[in-house]
Amino acid sequence: QVQLVESGGGLVQAGASLRLTCAASGGTFSNYAMGWFRQAPGKEREFVAAITWNGNNLYYAEFVKGRFTISRDNAKNTVYLQMNSLKPEDTAVYFCAASSVLHRTTNWEPAYDYWGQGTQVTVSS
Repeated sequence: QVQLVESGGGLVQAGASLRLTCAASGGTFSNYAMGWFRQAPGKEREFVAAITWNGNNLYYAEFVKGRFTISRDNAKNTVYLQMNSLKPEDTAVYFCAASSVLHRTTNWEPAYDYWGQGTQVTVSS
């Protein structure tokens, strides 16, 4: 059983940056591809970014390309989401997730086996 805990959210102004962290425990972190998703108020959860077990393949939603960067540190059992040039429409709860399909990046939620509780990101205009 893998436990995921997100941190690093907060309230920022448009144009600012935040780095989200997802710490994993209870399993072998390098056995999982990792993803970030988000859910805005009144909307369905949507894919943001994913990374394979070794960090060699990355996949981003179109709306974050060039602004967000996903990375991981297997020695620290941690995955990151660096978010730059934040916009008010980025306001959401951000979730990290772990997928045992470790060699692929995917935006398909059922592929993810474990989910964190989320961290709130609020971007003011």
